Amino acid sequence: MEENLQEEGLQEDNELIRFKNNVSAVRQEIKKILVGQDQLIDLMLVSLFTQGHILLEGVPGLAKTMGAKLFAQTLSVKYSRVQFTPDLMPSDVVGTSVFNMKDSEFRFNEGPVFANIVLIDEINRAPAKTQSALFEVMEERQITVDGTTYKMDFPFMIIATQNPIEQEGTYKLPEAQLDRFLFKIKLDYPGLNDEKTILRRFRSDFSLELMKAVKSVLKKKDIKEAGALIEKVHIKDEILDYIAEIVHDTRNNGDLFLGASPRASLALMRASKAVAAISARDFVIPDDVKFVSKAVLNHRIILNPDRELEGVEPEDVIDEIIKKVEVPR
Repeated sequence: MEENLQEEGLQEDNELIRFKNNVSAVRQEIKKILVGQDQLIDLMLVSLFTQGHILLEGVPGLAKTMGAKLFAQTLSVKYSRVQFTPDLMPSDVVGTSVFNMKDSEFRFNEGPVFANIVLIDEINRAPAKTQSALFEVMEERQITVDGTTYKMDFPFMIIATQNPIEQEGTYKLPEAQLDRFLFKIKLDYPGLNDEKTILRRFRSDFSLELMKAVKSVLKKKDIKEAGALIEKVHIKDEILDYIAEIVHDTRNNGDLFLGASPRASLALMRASKAVAAISARDFVIPDDVKFVSKAVLNHRIILNPDRELEGVEPEDVIDEIIKKVEVPR
């Protein structure tokens, strides 16, 4: 991303310099293992700093789970993983109240969702009842069980994975739940050179001992300070209008059956400010908006059936919209 986004008019005060160094340190640690996934690393950082959630989509073997684990490893926070299966119950995710015979009281046993970084593997394998258990915690960062509300600790981020090819034994995620993910990141096969690098890196490391070399870089305090810094990044009215026009165009586009909601506009704004800060700028430029637009919008729009049959992808329509909307000067 550093190569793609310009850094004109850079104003590096002490906060921005420290933030840039922290981001670079996280990148370096993850790249000890992960090859050719620079955009994934940057978008995970953007999501963390803006308190968003991520849906990773890709065929098996593209390092979706490994990427999430390595990312959590660079943070001094609590990490948990949940493998979704068709027989998984909501209580297996959020926790349940258990009667304690010793003091004759019910005691709440926290589920795996009570962590800072929660990896949900194959989220579309669980039925709607279990998926719905995530609605409240993703939006409001709290869980209500037996009338009692339990707050999530800061930071709180869900990274979910799904396989787009295999349909047997899976349940489609409802639009309302998809809308709660800040990004949907589609992972593709690595290029030839990256694949060669992967083979050379792991030819003498079958047990993945290299993963132990990845150290934690950011503490909770650093993440909170990063969020406050991003809030102060300047975004002028012309850029806000640019974001609004892109989202508005999704609602008046002949290729789309359903356009994006105002939640998408807010997500574009927050993500763009984070991208600017990661690029060591204290102001947003149109390229910041373009960089995150596909990941923000691709799961919030629905293609017309005719266009879908023609093999058109949501990203193709987003590209057309971005080309059509006038870029602010």
